[in-house]
Amino acid sequence: MNRKILVAGATGYLGYYMVQELKKRNYWVRVLIRKEIQKEKFKNINVDEFFVGEITKPDTITNVTKDINWVFSSIGITRQKDGFTYMDVDYLGNLNLLNDAKKNNVELFQYVSVFGSEKVPKLKIIQAKEKFVEALKNSKLNYSIIRPTGYFGDMKEVLQMAKSGKVYLIGTGEYKINPISGQDLAVVCSDSLENKQQIVNVGGPKVYSQNQVAEIAFDALGIKGKIIHIPLWIRDIVVFIVRTFTSSKFYGPIEFFLTAMTIDGSTDKYGKDLLEGFYNEEAKKI
Repeated sequence: MNRKILVAGATGYLGYYMVQELKKRNYWVRVLIRKEIQKEKFKNINVDEFFVGEITKPDTITNVTKDINWVFSSIGITRQKDGFTYMDVDYLGNLNLLNDAKKNNVELFQYVSVFGSEKVPKLKIIQAKEKFVEALKNSKLNYSIIRPTGYFGDMKEVLQMAKSGKVYLIGTGEYKINPISGQDLAVVCSDSLENKQQIVNVGGPKVYSQNQVAEIAFDALGIKGKIIHIPLWIRDIVVFIVRTFTSSKFYGPIEFFLTAMTIDGSTDKYGKDLLEGFYNEEAKKI
């Protein structure tokens, strides 16, 4: 039987690649979008069906999983900027989707969280994502939880910083990461759906230190830049200030970025795409 799959978060970095990969494998795909105009993004992909609704408004996604075998969700607040909190989207939004999936007896629900969440349990984004992970595990549905390191798409921030001739790193810059491309990660997610793998830690094929990432960015831009190392105590002061004087909607992304730069984030190697190639292509656009 040809499985029918719902892709939620399809307009985001990973979700778009996921739609491409599933169609390449000849699956029937329904895409959840928030606005009709978003259909335009998929004009070159033969999407079988669109469903317009918002996961933060459960009445708008009633039966979004009807006749669906597998659900894929990469929905998170970093993919939409409508003033929501992490709990609103990463937890409650995905929970609304999960409740619909349970009602419609979906066979398998796959959710994309983050790698290394146990190292930073106090971060707001981690708390929301892991709260949903627990709800999914307790749902009695078959589940697949994908835990990637950084995406290539997220690594563009370093390239943009490098454009100024300087890259600022927290600490020594020797923390490790093996980021993965959206295309490679979509292959891993699709394989994990087919193999019903419950937990998958996934990174790209090559491990880099943050210093190496900065140097690769400078090389891609064809400039000789400077890496500036910021002491950990300054990071702690900045985090304290933004936590104290701003809302989680503002400080959440800053807190996550500054903390993620101070932990080793490398894990199991998958795929073939290298950060060097991604930066070389992106450098042509800026």
